[in-house]
Amino acid sequence: MAVPVVPAGPSPGALRALGDEELMGLQREFAVVRRRADAGSAAVAGELARRSARDLGFQGLAQSQGDRTPENLVARLAGVSVPEARAMVSVGETLESAATDTPVAPWMDVVTAGVLAGEVGVGAAAAIRVGLGEPVDGVSPEDLARAAEKVLAEVGGLPPEKVARRAREARDELDAAGVLERELALRDKRYLKLTPQDDGMTRIVGLLDPESAALVTDAMDRVTSPRRGGVRFVDPREQDRADRIITDPRTTGQLALDAFVQMIRLAAAVDDGTLFGVKAPAVRVHVRATDLGPSADTASSGRAGGAAHLEGQTAAVSIATVRRQACQAGYLPIVFNEHRQVLNLGRTQRLFTPAQRTAITARDGGCLIPGCTRPPSWCEVHHIDHWSHGGRTDIADGVLLCHHHHMWLHDTGRHIQRRDADYWLISPGDAPPVQLESKHPLARDHGEPPRAAPRLGR
Repeated sequence: MAVPVVPAGPSPGALRALGDEELMGLQREFAVVRRRADAGSAAVAGELARRSARDLGFQGLAQSQGDRTPENLVARLAGVSVPEARAMVSVGETLESAATDTPVAPWMDVVTAGVLAGEVGVGAAAAIRVGLGEPVDGVSPEDLARAAEKVLAEVGGLPPEKVARRAREARDELDAAGVLERELALRDKRYLKLTPQDDGMTRIVGLLDPESAALVTDAMDRVTSPRRGGVRFVDPREQDRADRIITDPRTTGQLALDAFVQMIRLAAAVDDGTLFGVKAPAVRVHVRATDLGPSADTASSGRAGGAAHLEGQTAAVSIATVRRQACQAGYLPIVFNEHRQVLNLGRTQRLFTPAQRTAITARDGGCLIPGCTRPPSWCEVHHIDHWSHGGRTDIADGVLLCHHHHMWLHDTGRHIQRRDADYWLISPGDAPPVQLESKHPLARDHGEPPRAAPRLGR
């Protein structure tokens, strides 16, 4: 069977000579060619799926070629993603059955005709098939055929995700009684999976049902929305927060991920045992005593040689990270000597007690770093003298820092010193010390101007 040969596209130089209308017309013509090619590819995918039927087992075409499903076979042969291959198979099965006396989805005839004519894309056709669903009591094949025709008339040329949305709406209009059943079916598909990768990172993959997605999406939007335009804030506090997000050096994706992790931290801190059980989540940190101890370059750079390992993870972490994590609950340091014998098993309760944290919160009122407005509930208690260096777990030696600035402090060689009741941020080099002011309203109302920075040792 001969396959039509698609001519090569014009050169960039020839395209520049075209007028606007000619250029847009040419794009439409190529779109038709592509849709027709996709229709042929989908038909082939449908036949590949028929020859790979589940009841054929290893005699089926896909499994005989080492592919678990026909979608995997199509994805490999066509060089597309598995979801795209799934759409191709779905449409291909519909095309193949339309030529028989018992088509599997006769209400899709108008869509099938559009696919064969190059007027409807394979992705849009698959979206309509899935969105409209199957006939049930009260929803006949004729009802679905009229709905399919209506959807096609309304969404011509739109991308598959928008076509799918309109198809689902059309089904809801026909079958309001089935909304709950369809909602439960979507809820049953929800999942979250963490997959370790070879480079030490962990990939998060999952599906959210609509109810869960609404909550999670709103939370992520609130964290990242200033990056993506939106409303202009009138409230000075909201405007200040938006400005900080816009100028934050992290990417939008990194902001969202950091917020997600912080939500887990907050949940673990307040959980009464219902969600996480009797023991809150804890990260076990394995580290050598020689690496954890003071090193020659620690005083000047804030970093130390050596490495540590988080239990269950394959990538090493720095000693600076260990020292930072030692400042907060939920981390369990396990210290080894040079013979790999455990010297000390830290305790997640070894740090500041709830009563101490309450006192520190009342004193600091939030993250102490100038310009940061993170509230106390988003903050961690930082030892101004490293616990690993003999620092004391006293109220006077603990300050509130948000997670971002806690990392920033440890990773940039900065540290905090206390002189009497005052706290000063010390930076590397010749930068002058900065006095850290309490964010508590009572401290602001007191009205005392900051005092001149004293001479502090490095």
